[in-house]
Parts: sequence; C-alpha cells; structure tokens
Amino acid sequence: MNTKNFTFSILELATVCSHSTPQETFKKSLDLAQKAEGFGYKRFWLAEHHNMLSIASSATSVLIGYIAGGTKTIRVGSGGIMLPNHSPLIVSEQFGTLASIYPNRIDLGLGRAPGTDPITAQAIRSDRMQAVHKFPEEISEIQKYFSSENSGGKVRASVAEGINVPLYILGSSTDSAHLAAKKGLPYVFASHFAPAQLFEALNIYRSNFKPSEFLQEPYTIACINVIAADSDQQAETISTSMIRMMFGVLTGNIDYLQAPINMTRELRDLSEDPAFQRMLKYSFVGSKETVKQKTADFLQKTGVNELMVASHIYDHQDRVKSYRIFSEVMKEF
Repeated sequence: MNTKNFTFSILELATVCSHSTPQETFKKSLDLAQKAEGFGYKRFWLAEHHNMLSIASSATSVLIGYIAGGTKTIRVGSGGIMLPNHSPLIVSEQFGTLASIYPNRIDLGLGRAPGTDPITAQAIRSDRMQAVHKFPEEISEIQKYFSSENSGGKVRASVAEGINVPLYILGSSTDSAHLAAKKGLPYVFASHFAPAQLFEALNIYRSNFKPSEFLQEPYTIACINVIAADSDQQAETISTSMIRMMFGVLTGNIDYLQAPINMTRELRDLSEDPAFQRMLKYSFVGSKETVKQKTADFLQKTGVNELMVASHIYDHQDRVKSYRIFSEVMKEF
C-alpha cells in the first residue's frame, strides 16, 4: 500500500468526563489540538451535538474559534454544522468571520441530521423538517453568500464574500453521497458510528461525481474510532469507557464518560452484540501493531483519501498518547 503523504485528521466531540466540567474539557480539547499539530494531523474538526451531558461541542463555531486561536497551522472546522438547525446566512457570516481571522485554516463540514433527539431538534428550530428537505438548496445559498458575485445581491454576508472556506458534505447514509457527487464537493462518511452503508455510499459518490470549480476528482474521508496504547490489554481496558458510554446512548441513559474498569465478560459480550457492532464496527482498539493492521485493512478496502479519527478516552494523557501512536502508524505506511 502506498499511502505516502496520506492525510489523517481528528474529529473532536469535546467529551465531558465524570467529575469534570465543560470548561476543563475545552482546555483539554485545545491541548490535544496543539499536540495534534505537532503529530502531523491535518484537521481538527468539532462535531455539533445538543442536549447530551457527555458532549460539550454544541456551540460548534464558537469552539472552532477557540481552537483556531490557540493553534498555528492545523485546519479547524466543523464535523459538522447540522445545517437544518441553522440559517444559511448566519452560518456564512460565522464562518466568513472565522476565515477572515484565521485565513486558509477554516473548513465547513455540513450535515443534515439534527445531532440530538426529536424534542430538542424542535426546540432548536421549529421548522427544521422543512429545512431538512431544503438541504441541497441551503448549501447552494451558502455557496452564494461566499461568492464574490453576490456583492450585488439584496441579501449579503459581506464578511464571507470572496473568502476561502472549503465545503464538505457529511453523511451516514447514501442520500448525502448523491448530493456530494452532484455538487462536486468532498464527501465525509460517519463510519465511526453508522458503518452499514459505507461502501455503498462511497461507490455512489465516486460513480456519480461531477467535477466542479471546487473539486476536480472525488475526495473521500471516512471516520473511525481509535484507542491505541502500549499493549492490546491496556487499550482494551481504556476502551471500557467508550463501551459504557455507547451503551448509554443505545439505551437512552446518556451520562458523563466514566473512568475505565477491567474488562468483564458482560462488557465483552456487550461490545460483541450485533447492535453494538452496527455502531462500532470500525473501532480499532489495541497496540500500535494491532491498530496498524486494522487501519491498513480499512484503507485497502475503502480506498479513502483521508482518515478522520474520534476517540472517547477518559484520561487526557491516554488520549493524547493514543493520537500520537496513531500518527506514528500513519507515517509508517
């Protein structure tokens, strides 16, 4: 496999641990971004979620500014902004402002899921279901606001006009693959929690891709979970925090990320349960060699251009170490 100059990035959810606060979480996110810059990661994207105790990345654009302000070269962006929750004009103004402050470092990933439960989605925007159906049109609106040609428009996001903010289409099913291909935009698949349609979506995107002024050839990013440590056993122990967290998501009992415990038969059975596997099929847990083998297999089967890594790890130093090990893995291909 020739993956020279292969791009690898981070998807950050600002996961809040038990006995911690969002303020402490944000400081750890910034520290990770600073270290990731040195490790060779290309991007540091923040996800948008709402009404979840364990995830503090709800004000995504605000956090992007915080991370970009504390780093120098790493690209910072959204993975993603859930567009039906927002006005295209406001998103354009926010990201135009960010890119004016941090030139050529801001990415705008756009998705159509709510990033929350139905009741909260209704509280965010009462007409959100109408907005979901207008997702393609609202992406075009954002492109219009960023265009220099809109300087004569009746409605303008003047701070965004002519500013370079690359757009990425996010998806967890095949719908967004068609859209990204039609618009000639990069495509990012959420295989870290919704792996079922990964290969079908990638095939649809590549087969139907139409070159645009933004992109001449298909560009794909796939998200995976990685927990890397000195040994398989250490990584397995650390992964118990993620398993318990995901069990809470599946059962509706969402809580803060808990400290790891020794792997029990009950937790092992849980991690091998079909419902878990439907979510966490692409969770690479183990030593450097184990993670390298699983990553190489994934790259070979998917042929994606870039990997984006998420990790739910309780101890901050363990998390930094996991990302360091993964960066070493990627540089060895």
